[in-house]
Amino acid sequence: MAFQSVFQRYELKYLLTPAQKDRVMEAAAPYLIPDEFGRTTIRNLYFDTDNYRLARHSIGKPAYKEKLRIRSYRLAEPDSTVFVELKKKYRQVVFKRRIPLPEEAAMQWVCGGLPCPVSTQISREIDYFLGFYESLRPKVFLSYEREAYYSKDSPDFRVTFDDSILCRRDSLSLRDEVSGTPLLPEGRVLMEIKCSGGIPLWMTRVLSENRIYKTSFSKYGTAYEKLIFPQTKEVSNYA
Repeated sequence: MAFQSVFQRYELKYLLTPAQKDRVMEAAAPYLIPDEFGRTTIRNLYFDTDNYRLARHSIGKPAYKEKLRIRSYRLAEPDSTVFVELKKKYRQVVFKRRIPLPEEAAMQWVCGGLPCPVSTQISREIDYFLGFYESLRPKVFLSYEREAYYSKDSPDFRVTFDDSILCRRDSLSLRDEVSGTPLLPEGRVLMEIKCSGGIPLWMTRVLSENRIYKTSFSKYGTAYEKLIFPQTKEVSNYA
């Protein structure tokens, strides 16, 4: 199966009530198609330094930020395909590079055991990232349930809905079942619009009519603020 490896797009985020989601889906019915995977449990391992340099930089809302993660679209096994993803954001534009690898090979590479089994421009970018930050380790397991749709007319226009967003600092393996601390406010769904250009008129209309406004929501940044920072602050108070 061919996988897209390079992305450059806008990613706009909105926190919806279930009623707002229903109205968006009703309006979207003539225009969007569910992707081939349907509702999917996505698992991520986010990598960071011991002092969470990447997370702390991200929550400051800088013009430029970057992160590294390994993602799986199902419960992983050593030989199942996962994605090593380098994600960068400059102002409003998101740039993502990713490499599909067997889970065991991906972990051995990113955790410093072995070189990447394939040599590409993307693997070299990730190697540079690993060398620049040094001693990156898995820090957070973050999972969520996703429904994804794409436009009938333009596959570059995608809409996703994420709920049951959970994070934890233990059991840092894509081979483990999902569990953790909820990140979303109760009764909310995270909608993301992913597009390379403008938003279609029908979507602009439904957002306006239902008073749905763009928000800033980083899953990893929220995990740091809600779970990691309070625990590190508590430890420092006892030090």
